[in-house]
Amino acid sequence: MPGEAMTATRHLDLLAWFARQALAWGLITLVTILGPPALSQPPVTSLLGSLNLSGYPPGERPPEFSSRTATGKTVSLAGLRGRVVLLTFWTTWCTECRPEMPIFEQLHRDFAAEGLTVLGINVREGAPIIQTYAKELDLTFPLLPDPKGEIQTLYGVIGLPTTFLIGRDGRAVALAVGPREWRSPPAQAIIEALLAEPTARKEAG
Repeated sequence: MPGEAMTATRHLDLLAWFARQALAWGLITLVTILGPPALSQPPVTSLLGSLNLSGYPPGERPPEFSSRTATGKTVSLAGLRGRVVLLTFWTTWCTECRPEMPIFEQLHRDFAAEGLTVLGINVREGAPIIQTYAKELDLTFPLLPDPKGEIQTLYGVIGLPTTFLIGRDGRAVALAVGPREWRSPPAQAIIEALLAEPTARKEAG
């Protein structure tokens, strides 16, 4: 009968509606459990141009060195394996270096706990003048005197400031000759991408 056919059709429509609702709630529950899809981290090399940094070929290693800070603490590049290293060459008389130093200090305070080490290599000045400068600018990250320019020569540094980025695995990542906006969003994206890389396993001795 027509009435019965209409009732059957409505019944099928209701079943289809309930099925769609169940599917929708199932998807919502699955997303809730699994969380949103992870956004892939862009490769560091694709970010370097945003800060006008020069990249290195894969596998390139920076020269090893070991020295003492202006306060007498021994620091070696090998001992920092597993951390991201921001290595900057500077002097107290360098006018373009001075604005960067408080920025590096802030990066040190913001990211040291996450695995960033900021090192300042002072070119051809002694510990007393470095300590005075550090006190004036309230710098607490390690400052290493290079009074004979040995580390400077090792890294081929000519202009100041010159800054290197080194990955957790010890590879040379990037180079900046001259000042950069190290507190800018592009700089922060590069540092965070490096910090997101897995910590390198220590080689068996």
